[in-house]
Amino acid sequence: QVQLVESGGGLVQAGGSLRLACAASGRTLVVYTVAWFRQAPGKEREFVSGIIWDDTYYADSVKGRFTISRDNAKNTVSLQMNSLKSEDTAVYYCAARSGRALVTTWPEYNYWGQGTQVTVSS
Repeated sequence: QVQLVESGGGLVQAGGSLRLACAASGRTLVVYTVAWFRQAPGKEREFVSGIIWDDTYYADSVKGRFTISRDNAKNTVSLQMNSLKSEDTAVYYCAARSGRALVTTWPEYNYWGQGTQVTVSS
């Protein structure tokens, strides 16, 4: 079992940056596929970025703007978000699943954080 807690959300102007963090307890995140999803009002939860060991993956909509990374010593996975756009506004969730295959569909993830709100004003 692993417990996930997100932090770092907030309100930012378009073009600005935020850094989200996902802190884990219970087990090391290294053995899990970890991903960030987001859900805007009235929309489906969508994959944003994932990390498996040191391999990283991004949705086309955030490629070149977002960077996912892990800090094994702190047992955290972070998402650096630059050049934010109003369409990035959503609740962002950290999720983890066992295994090393990239899965971009949210029902396949076993563990979830509570979510953190990101609001980008235009």
